[in-house]
Amino acid sequence: MTEQVHITIVGTGCVGSSLGLALHRAAEPVHIVGHDKDSRHAGIAQKMKAVDRTDWNLINACEKADLIVLALPLNAIDETLKAIAPYLKPGCVITDTASLKQPVIAAAARWLPDTVSFVGGNPLVNAPASGPDAARVDLFEGSLYCLTPAPSAHPDAVSLLSSVVALLGARPFYLDAAEHDGLMAGVAQLPQALALLVWHSTTRDAGWRDMRKLAGGALDAFGTLMGDDGAALADSLLSNRDHLLPWLDACADEINALRRLLAEGQTDALAAFGERSIEARREWLRDRKRQFAEELPLPPIEKPNLLHHIVPRRLLERR
Repeated sequence: MTEQVHITIVGTGCVGSSLGLALHRAAEPVHIVGHDKDSRHAGIAQKMKAVDRTDWNLINACEKADLIVLALPLNAIDETLKAIAPYLKPGCVITDTASLKQPVIAAAARWLPDTVSFVGGNPLVNAPASGPDAARVDLFEGSLYCLTPAPSAHPDAVSLLSSVVALLGARPFYLDAAEHDGLMAGVAQLPQALALLVWHSTTRDAGWRDMRKLAGGALDAFGTLMGDDGAALADSLLSNRDHLLPWLDACADEINALRRLLAEGQTDALAAFGERSIEARREWLRDRKRQFAEELPLPPIEKPNLLHHIVPRRLLERR
């Protein structure tokens, strides 16, 4: 029988199912098991061939895995790690796709045995929706994929995740967890917090009943930033509050400055304010299209071969 890499994807929503589709397309010798609390999601993932089979039992799905991907909201990761930790086979590598890394790295240190390795992950992709129906085989192509290894992670585990990222068509971006979360506060949690404020203030206004008839793409774009799970949104904001609060203070200063320009009718200053922001966005779009190649040279990754990295005894022998 051909040797295979056994991968378990916990959470078969858009990101988890897209990951399964991309790994299968890469024609690596993998066998992928999917688990999801929502059996309908798991069934859709299997039907679209993102996973080879599903298992409703979390422990059964994970206990034989060489690689486990927790494609879950931040607030579900701690309890999942706690549940699977006693049943992981030696040499197993665990990763995640949550948007914050310090809480995840702390949970891994709290629950996981020293016979396994944890490498945090955050694919910087624009998932069109949360369910498996929105999954795409090319979701990760041309994007950055943050990797934040736990201090105890074996180098082979980091190499394995780098190969997985390459197979997905993405570019690995190695970061310390604290640095990652500090940066994400400005580009992820701050926009989420502002979206929350915009929707809260407009929908509570006495004129909302008529306003909603005029609302269109601009307001909806804000709405998508909040997601569809209030508890998950609150957990994300609270988990990164030490980094987020200074950003909110700075943003409040900018709002007051903008208000003064409007109140005083300073046309030229307001136009300059707008041009600076518009040009900054244009420059960011150009750099993102090039995957920030000048600043983030692609690390040397041999032709990805998951079997080369995943054989558990190799991880154990080198400890």
